[in-house]
Amino acid sequence: MSTVAARRVPLLDLRAQFAQIRDEVMPEIAQVCESQELILGKRVGRFEREAAAYCSTQFAIGCASGSDALTLALMAYDIGPGDEVLTVPFTFFATAGSIAQLGAKPVFADVDAATFNMDVAQARRLLESHPRIRAILPVHLYGGCADMEPLCAAARERGIPVIEDAAQSIGAEYCGKRAGSLGEVGCFSFYPTKNLGAFGDAGMLTTNDPELAEKLAALRVHGSRRRYYHDWTGINSRLDALQAAVLSVKLPHLDGWTAARQTHAELYRRKFAERQVPVGVQNPTPYQTRHIYNQFVITCERRDELKQWLAEHQIGTEIYYPLSLHLQACFAHLGYQRGDFPVSEKLTERVLALPVYPELASEDIEYVADRIAKFYGK
Repeated sequence: MSTVAARRVPLLDLRAQFAQIRDEVMPEIAQVCESQELILGKRVGRFEREAAAYCSTQFAIGCASGSDALTLALMAYDIGPGDEVLTVPFTFFATAGSIAQLGAKPVFADVDAATFNMDVAQARRLLESHPRIRAILPVHLYGGCADMEPLCAAARERGIPVIEDAAQSIGAEYCGKRAGSLGEVGCFSFYPTKNLGAFGDAGMLTTNDPELAEKLAALRVHGSRRRYYHDWTGINSRLDALQAAVLSVKLPHLDGWTAARQTHAELYRRKFAERQVPVGVQNPTPYQTRHIYNQFVITCERRDELKQWLAEHQIGTEIYYPLSLHLQACFAHLGYQRGDFPVSEKLTERVLALPVYPELASEDIEYVADRIAKFYGK
């Protein structure tokens, strides 16, 4: 019989993180307020330089959200009506939503059961059968990189760009190379729940192409490189100085926070193995040389019952994601049917994200593992 005492373990505790950095971040916020330099400006420029260095790219362009980053990247390649973009159905809505927003068509490839990322073999077949595909948009889901080398090779053969959806993966690495530096452009989110989170919405694009960087910087301000003169039809997606100031404070802490997440993930694996708990766990593949665990996700039977059981024991969980994008009502016109992407569909029924935020105590993980073991009678 378990002797683990009851405790409360939320899925995420942003207050605990803020308590660590309060004395650093509050003076920065005050300086922004005093300066009244609120949109773009020197603080945004500073963060862009810091973020580019962190992601091993020449350029970083701040924008208003991760969703906007995806849209801006597609706009930079003039993708629109009549075009298709290859992506995955097992991801956050914005991945495919950004494609549809521009009048283009998402073409889905199923995900690999081991990594939850794009199935490379299926992607290659779709590139052969869909001549209108003008970009590949892989997702580095949960903090682990997609298999980028064959995807980039396939894109080069077609002469099309690879746009990385790295919204959940800042600092993740593929064969030692940082997410956001692998394709033509990387797209990041700084939504507060991300490993590097702002105090509101914020996003970023990365690239090594100076012309592309210039165009992206213009597209975020209505396509303008010079005030009131517009070379392209862009959007309003500027990064606030306040968000940039907060992110600059947080960035030096990110590697430590990532290390804590990695430690937590390993402890979960060990505890599940010790108890012989019948759940699947994330195990990075050899090419995922740095998994950052934006989420620690298990696959399990009776998922919804387990989620309810854990809630009754004050343990926070979340389902990322409960419905594959090809089955979303807004994409019914694409003509996909249930059964078209069996791996994605199975995952929507079995995935469950557990608490993995840096400030977790080992006793918290012990408690979560104990409750899951008890649910399955182990």
